[in-house]
Amino acid sequence: MKKFFETIKNIFKIEELRKRLGYTLALILVYRFGCQVVLPGIDANLLANFQSNTQEGLVGLLNMFSGGAFGNASVFALGVMPYISASIIVQLLGVFVPYFKKLQMEGESGRKKMNQLTRYLTVLVLCIQGPAYLAALHNQIPGQAFTAVNNLGWSNFWFNIVSTIILLAGSMFVMWLGERITDRGIGNGISLIIMIGIVARFPHAVVAEAGEKFTTTNGGVLLFIVELVIWFFIVVAAIALVQAVRRVPVQYAKRVVGNRQYGGVRQYIPLKINAAGVMPIIFAQALMLFPLIFARWDATRGLAATLGNYTSWQYNLIFFIFVVIFTYFYTAVTVNPTMMAEDMKRNGGFIPGVKPGKKTVEYLDSVMSKVTLPGSIFLGFIAIFPAFARKLGVTDAFAGFFGGTSLLILVGVVLDTLQQIESYLLMRHYDGLMKTGRLTGRSGM
Repeated sequence: MKKFFETIKNIFKIEELRKRLGYTLALILVYRFGCQVVLPGIDANLLANFQSNTQEGLVGLLNMFSGGAFGNASVFALGVMPYISASIIVQLLGVFVPYFKKLQMEGESGRKKMNQLTRYLTVLVLCIQGPAYLAALHNQIPGQAFTAVNNLGWSNFWFNIVSTIILLAGSMFVMWLGERITDRGIGNGISLIIMIGIVARFPHAVVAEAGEKFTTTNGGVLLFIVELVIWFFIVVAAIALVQAVRRVPVQYAKRVVGNRQYGGVRQYIPLKINAAGVMPIIFAQALMLFPLIFARWDATRGLAATLGNYTSWQYNLIFFIFVVIFTYFYTAVTVNPTMMAEDMKRNGGFIPGVKPGKKTVEYLDSVMSKVTLPGSIFLGFIAIFPAFARKLGVTDAFAGFFGGTSLLILVGVVLDTLQQIESYLLMRHYDGLMKTGRLTGRSGM
């Protein structure tokens, strides 16, 4: 414990790290404040019915991602989900459209162009999601809530126009906050904003679960303690999934004369069991949310009635398949065996027993496919575990933390942020946050 507090003191001794942490905290506070600002023209006191309808199913998950802004009819109601949807579309285009493939190969300049296209596409997605969200407000909250609209002399048409612009500006501002955190703060800004929204709902979920168990005679306190123990082991399993790697040995020559290599040092390529991180679940979740847009965010209509019930076997089967497919897809996009083989050859390295060139590419691709299979299946089970928790009597709010996107985002983002903090400490010759002095996040070795 003494070592822990000493490490905390060391964090504040580093001026750059102290400024970055302060900057990150300030922007997060701005975001949380914006989540409480209700759209102009709506009476916040009459939103109770809409808030209760956004606590379950996929709409409840979206409300969790936005830190409650969705249910509050806030100016940040749509959050970063439109940006994530646009990012998914652009990445898919990078696989199938030659122009986007070329941009991916252009390095930093290509990345900037793709980011700019993603922003334009985000605006287009917002122009679709904004009116759908406002239609849900009109359908699910009483007409008295719009009394302020009438007092302003607005018609519903002008209210929808102005509110759509505000929602668009709010989401773009949240995206800007995320980019500022990434550039001048600690961690990945977009991921941190999503995580903060999830964390903001966690205390409420635990209190609600405890309240329900303490007021029942079937299990009571003992059952609540058992749930916490199970949740702890699921968190440990998620951490293991995020950090697990398969190490491929690579022999590097110290001296190369002609075709012969003399001396050498053995190193390892860490191929992650879950190289895609939480992105497959986010991709799959975005697709599952898509029908809700056309159902005006009402999970009781049409196809959304099936996809909006995350405890149904149809939803979980489709969700599981999507997660497995997207895990392979995102791994193929982010892990390039050809580039890895070329880098090894350029630096005088080879895999023992495997010929350089094409054979090395095939070997790396085969290993990556083998380690991705168990990783994708494990990721799929974690994604659908909240449904099992709900079936066993856990409340909707707390069941969302038993797996799925919320748990993996919490684990992954926390590990990534701690890894960045630890790197600052180690560069200044301070002890890290862990006893070993090494902390491995999703993006680290």
